[in-house]
Amino acid sequence: MRAEVKKAVILTAGLGTRFLPLSKVIPKEFWPLVDKPAIQYIIEEAKSSGINKIIFVKNPDRKEKEDILVKYFKDSPKLERLLKRRGKHQLLGELQTLKNIRKKLSFSEVFQKEPLGDGHAVLQAKNSVGKEAAALLFADDIFNSKTPATRQIIKAFKKYGKPIIALYRLPKKSLPSYGIVGVEKAEGRTYRIKSIIEKPSIKEAPSNLAIVGKYILTPEVFQYLQKRKSGKNGEIILAEVFQDMIEDGKEIYGYELEGKWLECGNKSAYLKSNLYLSLKNPQFGKELKKFLKKEKLI
Repeated sequence: MRAEVKKAVILTAGLGTRFLPLSKVIPKEFWPLVDKPAIQYIIEEAKSSGINKIIFVKNPDRKEKEDILVKYFKDSPKLERLLKRRGKHQLLGELQTLKNIRKKLSFSEVFQKEPLGDGHAVLQAKNSVGKEAAALLFADDIFNSKTPATRQIIKAFKKYGKPIIALYRLPKKSLPSYGIVGVEKAEGRTYRIKSIIEKPSIKEAPSNLAIVGKYILTPEVFQYLQKRKSGKNGEIILAEVFQDMIEDGKEIYGYELEGKWLECGNKSAYLKSNLYLSLKNPQFGKELKKFLKKEKLI
């Protein structure tokens, strides 16, 4: 297995129940953050981390005549000609940005026919990934950082050659809402993971390091996913598979990411992340801050 990571699996098969009713017609990964959809942030992060092949795990019920993702990145010659005639050069530049993102990236898709857990969704990409290591990226975990989050965990993988789980330090009051890891320090921001506890009480939490939806998976992880029996709800949960590996003496590492974790997994988190990015945006931030002060909202 080579140390290079050139493939990324992106999970988009979720039903989006936390975003109903709008998610009936617009997949949650296409909800905008400032002026572009959440999925674009994930794809840009992957590309800037050296990824050149992206495998989407999708829900077959959302299969349309023309996939929304393909349509979004597809060239629009008629629209471009119209904008050019009207002198809308800034808008033309934004369309060109989409073209540049798509360059040197190949997209493919696999389908999760039933919602049987995140581990089951990942398993659908096994054949597409093959015998290489691959990044796994959840479509609702955005990271705002100088060094792309995926590049950070790829760097850790190159050093250790073992599965890597992205981590983020949280305040104690937040721990019961996340998967929390028990760790032993390796070096710098890297840890050996000793245990994983899903949504522990504050007292039970083995640390304040939570799992972010970004991983480097090795072929061995897929082997464990394949042999894992489904849990109580008939689901295969990725965190439980990692715990199986730990109990079998396999080495799993965690890397504490540098930057700001922006979650988009529910309406409240999405609104907070959108507000954060909007206020930080060089084009809109200053105007929005003035508006909020004028309306006495801050």
